[in-house]
Amino acid sequence: MKYIFILFLLFLGCSPNHKELPNIFRYNEHKNISSLDPAFSKDLADIWATNQLFNGLVEMDDSLHVKPSIAKTWSISDSAKTYTFNLRNDVYFHHHSLFGADSTRTVNASDFVYSFNRLKDKQVASPGSWVLNKVADFYAVNDSVFEIKLSQSFPAFLGLLTMKYCSVVPKEIVEHYGNDFRSNPIGTGPFKFKRWEENLKLVFRKNTTYFETDNQGNNLPYLEAITITFLPDKQSEFLQFTQGNLDYVSGLDASYKDEILTANGNLRDNYTQTVNMIRGPYLNTEYLAFYMDSEITEIQSEYIRKAVNYGFDREKMMIYLRNGVGIPAHGGFIPKGLPGYSQEVGFNYEPEKAKDYVELFKTETGIKNPEITITTTSNYLSFCEYIQRELQKTGLLVAVNVIPASSLKDSKANGKLDMFRASWVADYPDAENYLSLYYSKNFAPNGPNYTHYKNDQFDTWYEQAFTETNTVKREQLYTQMDSLVMTSAPIVPMFYDEVVRFTRKNITGLGINPINLLDLKRVKKVD
Repeated sequence: MKYIFILFLLFLGCSPNHKELPNIFRYNEHKNISSLDPAFSKDLADIWATNQLFNGLVEMDDSLHVKPSIAKTWSISDSAKTYTFNLRNDVYFHHHSLFGADSTRTVNASDFVYSFNRLKDKQVASPGSWVLNKVADFYAVNDSVFEIKLSQSFPAFLGLLTMKYCSVVPKEIVEHYGNDFRSNPIGTGPFKFKRWEENLKLVFRKNTTYFETDNQGNNLPYLEAITITFLPDKQSEFLQFTQGNLDYVSGLDASYKDEILTANGNLRDNYTQTVNMIRGPYLNTEYLAFYMDSEITEIQSEYIRKAVNYGFDREKMMIYLRNGVGIPAHGGFIPKGLPGYSQEVGFNYEPEKAKDYVELFKTETGIKNPEITITTTSNYLSFCEYIQRELQKTGLLVAVNVIPASSLKDSKANGKLDMFRASWVADYPDAENYLSLYYSKNFAPNGPNYTHYKNDQFDTWYEQAFTETNTVKREQLYTQMDSLVMTSAPIVPMFYDEVVRFTRKNITGLGINPINLLDLKRVKKVD
């Protein structure tokens, strides 16, 4: 049996034609993977990989509902500050000799105590430690009951616990490997780590003792293995996909968008027989931001900020620059697909109104040639140039300044940019995550309020939302806050992104979700 398995691995690594491999899902990660330790799962590439290897107390389904994982049930008490989780007794860690004679053991509540302490440990320096900022205490009541006490109620807390940072890890394995746990991961997930040739290939194998089943009682996962390659650019990745050497491509890159999609966002005829396209809302808002403490008169003016919002056609922008992929942002900062979103709170394309606002500015200030500068990175230059051309029709002069991503990140955090392009991807699926960017106590660089927007009524509603346990009322508060922000127009929502996935026709069960999480445990590959 061992000899057969070795032959299989050789075949997996050396076969020139991957199309012949049975029941193995193949995708490419052009951004590379930095760690397989869930405590460091900050970037999407790392999150996709660790999601196959690890589980937490709870997980998120494709509709953004929190559902059981290792915790089979839970209760919330003490004015929504105490969470009590009842754990399954059939969850096993992946096999490893350090577990002793049985090469594995069941997960218990003390494993979560260890994992959460590790997340908070300053020596570990996990970028996910913030997830537990509102946690006052946690402990194992017994082997099957884990309890968390919050310092204040926080309605989005269960959503935070679905993040990969909160995965359970085994103490004996982590302490044995130390920092090398990043490349020797042992979890409880549907797949287990097999080998990693960094920058070349990563291989996961099916976990035959995984605890979840499908609706018919069949064991998950269906796939035998996952292989991840690391071609460094999207164009090469797409070429491998079209040749049948990859099963899946995520996103729409400029290098191939016109090759695979029409201007309206449909698959071109030559791909309809071999490729499936899945698309849906993505919790990512792409926007322009004004620094409200700027000394520039144009930036201080609500007239100019509203003129920019009214002054360009978002529908045309999406057709010309994104082949129809993405949702024109006629609402506020909360993206479509997230409770609290409303299309009524934002701006439509009204060029005459934009011109009127520019004229009002000229009249009130005496500035005959108002000018603004949009700072962006090269990836979004085409969007900013489109907006530049449109706005100049209103009588507003627009310059575009291109700087490296690292410089933009630092400059916007330290108030060095008067106007800049940015995006906000949800850390957790609750609108509070978006509205935190406008809370006055979150002024950058000590928080994510990069615009330095301040409104006392907004702050009152924001704080009220933390104690509102009624879901409908909380969502209404979110919409009110979003609407209030947009009346001052400190930002210009451009579009809400969409998740776009392309698969070969023989792949089923992949699904799609607004946080763009890759979940492969229900994926099937047929010959």
